Amino acid sequence: MDIQGKLEWDAVKLADAMYLSTEDVIKYFKDGRRISYILERRICKEVLNGELPESEGAWFDLFDADGEKWEVRSITDKGTYFCPSSMIGAGRSFDEDGFLKKLENIKGYILADITTFPVVEYWSVSSWEVIDMYVNGKMAANTKMTRDRVINLTKPKDQLPLW
Repeated sequence: MDIQGKLEWDAVKLADAMYLSTEDVIKYFKDGRRISYILERRICKEVLNGELPESEGAWFDLFDADGEKWEVRSITDKGTYFCPSSMIGAGRSFDEDGFLKKLENIKGYILADITTFPVVEYWSVSSWEVIDMYVNGKMAANTKMTRDRVINLTKPKDQLPLW
């Protein structure tokens, strides 16, 4: 399944509806913690014609039209993690077995570059490609990658920036 495209928002209309400045709306939605809920829903319905799991606490983000499980990850200026969010943050630790088990049970990741909000490019990377990057040392031991590295290693070659 070739998953790639763009999602767009009207930042001026969002700002009006939220009673905020356009600059504040753009800053707010460039934060992966804020936009992830909306990204998951738009990608699920508009891109994959899929379904959301019954629980927000499910171990994956969405089903595609064929019933395959996917994770959605925001690409930010601070980097992107491929491990579950339960392994990131204060008092949490990376569990390699848990990470690899998760990869065995999902089709892959849909990556969304939110640094360019209100236009957000997205594309997919299979779980097997992520495993390959992990075992070949192309990501940090905790699965974190910089924005540039994620783009260079995962974005379809016909979409790479010409810098």
